[in-house]
Amino acid sequence: QVQLVESGGGLVQAGGSLRLSCAASGIIRSINDMGWYRQAPGKQRELVATITSGGSTDHADSVKGRFTISRDNAGTPMYLQMNSLKPEDTAVYYCNARGIIAGTRVVSWGQGTQVTVSS
Repeated sequence: QVQLVESGGGLVQAGGSLRLSCAASGIIRSINDMGWYRQAPGKQRELVATITSGGSTDHADSVKGRFTISRDNAGTPMYLQMNSLKPEDTAVYYCNARGIIAGTRVVSWGQGTQVTVSS
């Protein structure tokens, strides 16, 4: 299957930047779409951005103009460039991958990386 590992999280002041990475291993060619989700304390996990195998991207309204999702030509790693960070961006960020293995749809999640933005 597919294994995902996030990295790049940390503590940053408001207005600063961070770049998250998601490295995929396993059956890489099975991955079609990938995305970033986040979960803040006391809240449900929410979608941040997605990118398709064709390179099309979509970003949540709350991060448009500040965050940019991208993907290596080989499909991995995937990145999330985060600029103009706000305290409300504080959350655990998770990498997600969706694909098909042996004719069956598979969804994979990373373990998450903490992003903390101080005011």
